[in-house]
Amino acid sequence: MAKKTASESDETRLKKKVAAKLADHKNPKEDEALRSLQKRLRRTQRKRRALALRKKNSMSKKTAAPAAK
Repeated sequence: MAKKTASESDETRLKKKVAAKLADHKNPKEDEALRSLQKRLRRTQRKRRALALRKKNSMSKKTAAPAAK
């Protein structure tokens, strides 16, 4: 059985969690749970950006190859 897609992406869910944690903290630098959430958020953002870059580069190579012939 295939995994169901979520109504909201992991990135938006993590952004909401980080914002909620930041709102009720006096010293967010010492909170390890908040730090791990921020790391997860950065990781998902990096993955999304890398995927977009890979797609962009592959598209340019596909269109450049027929033009060179």
